Amino acid sequence: MRSQSSQSGQRPTYDKTPTIHVNDHQAWQGWPRLFARLRAEAEQRRAAPTLVIDTYPGTDLTELHRAAAESLPGYDLVNAEDAALSSGELEHVLERFLTPDRVFGVMSPHTLHELYDPAKLAALRTRVADAARPTLVYGWGAALVVDAPTLLVVADLARWELQLRMRRGMPNWHAANPHEDILRKYKRGYFVEWRVADRHKQSLFGHMQFYLETNSPQAPVLIERGAFEASLNEAVSRPFRLVPFFDPGVWGGQWMKDVCDLDPAQPNYAWAFDGVPEENSLLFRYGSADAQITLEMPAMNLTLLRPAELLGHRTYARFGAEFPIRFDLLDTVQGGNLSLQVHPLTTYIQQNFGMAYTQDESYYLLDAEEDAVVYLGLKSGIDRDEMLSELAASQQSGQFDAARYVNAFPARKHDHFPIPAGTIHCSGRNAMVLEISATPYIFTFKLWDWGRLGLDGLPRPVHLEHGRANIVWERDTDWVKRHLLHLVEPLGSGEGWREERTGLNELEFIETRRHWFTAPVPHHTHGTLNMLNLVEGEAAVIESPAHAFEPLTVHYAETFIVPAAVGAYTIRPVRAGEHLATLKASVRGSQEETRPG
Repeated sequence: MRSQSSQSGQRPTYDKTPTIHVNDHQAWQGWPRLFARLRAEAEQRRAAPTLVIDTYPGTDLTELHRAAAESLPGYDLVNAEDAALSSGELEHVLERFLTPDRVFGVMSPHTLHELYDPAKLAALRTRVADAARPTLVYGWGAALVVDAPTLLVVADLARWELQLRMRRGMPNWHAANPHEDILRKYKRGYFVEWRVADRHKQSLFGHMQFYLETNSPQAPVLIERGAFEASLNEAVSRPFRLVPFFDPGVWGGQWMKDVCDLDPAQPNYAWAFDGVPEENSLLFRYGSADAQITLEMPAMNLTLLRPAELLGHRTYARFGAEFPIRFDLLDTVQGGNLSLQVHPLTTYIQQNFGMAYTQDESYYLLDAEEDAVVYLGLKSGIDRDEMLSELAASQQSGQFDAARYVNAFPARKHDHFPIPAGTIHCSGRNAMVLEISATPYIFTFKLWDWGRLGLDGLPRPVHLEHGRANIVWERDTDWVKRHLLHLVEPLGSGEGWREERTGLNELEFIETRRHWFTAPVPHHTHGTLNMLNLVEGEAAVIESPAHAFEPLTVHYAETFIVPAAVGAYTIRPVRAGEHLATLKASVRGSQEETRPG
């Protein structure tokens, strides 16, 4: 199997740094420049100003303090986190939500106040209120120290950068766990810290004067609130792409190295997160052509602050300020099978993990070798007790005959397999999967992992008890063939295009439609978010019939989002007559009108 880029002899065109240009706004990069800007603004407002920089957990406060000491002589520097609970006290407060499990916790309802010592916080508040000198208060929770700061700066950090820092040894916030394995660190972030942090920063956005990006060491980027608001408005009024990131895995493959122009020296790439607003970022560019500065912002900010425009009113009413669909790529070409797994049923995920809805998903085959298969559903007539007994024994023996119990269906390019929660499944080796899923994406109960260790040398977590409670045993060979295979329904056509529903299952809330085309195709958001991937062809252009936004060019395997507010848009081949296809996902039942397009 060769990718489309290698077949054409062209260099890969996959864009790893998609950027949105924000006109008529500027940015300041580097600590000296941004502190000079903040100081001038603060001291213009008050002779002895109080400057507050409320950071995201994981921000390098040592670097911030050193830069402030150099750039703000005469300022009293106050670290708000001196008032945080101790590591042991935090463990006690969070114990129920962290749980002993290596992977799964419970969604935290905490506010940031609960992670601070009231007496220490009061003492800091008094110190700052009584200060006669200019003062900088910084850290996660700095806004708790000052009621009416002269200037409020919200400092942010991308989720992927947070994870990389954890892998390099950064502990969780005020936790004594620098050497703890990354799964436990990630769990603490996912279930507690990032939930609290997103709620906290959301409460500050309406009061801030500046926004600060702290992803690059020694190269932070500052923008004014007006530029921040303009950036969100620009993104939500046009189709856009997120900044993808790529990660290796024990089963990872080689396909994305070519198509996505990745480092060929790496052993493999397993995942591409190219459509996960909770994890991915947006890139914005400010300034004139000869002096541009790029800022990376968590895409979650757009969901939190422009939910109705991004999601649509009905989808927002149904899910709240949460992007309910995610796209990612799973590469097993010349790699291995994914783990045999099952996702939790809705009641189970609500009662055990505090999630509102569960992880229904589907596999769309971007590419596949001749021997590729998808494991899906149980074989008819199996003995469930015998299967569970053998799965339990496999944890010691390293042996389990998956082919005896689980169906393996041939998987071909452009096949689409729906996978409602409760269905045993996994992709086999030699497949390139576009995974379309509901957003609660870490709730994978591994049943069997083919006897492998993880890249960290530890056994990969297996959750048989969770799995046992969620397997829907009636989803056997006959059921899968009736309900999950070859679900393609023609919907409409026009000059140079045709539309079909594919991968649809009545148990899942995600609607998927595929368009084959050689000419422009009319689309409409119908009042709900659209998420698409170019699954066939080299490049396409997304345009506004009313010229409401600048055209966006997307390339093979790239995911892009069309906000609900966009309304009408068209997609056409870059090269006239080229045969292309897109796969589009939306929330079923959230459309203002249900019709082709």
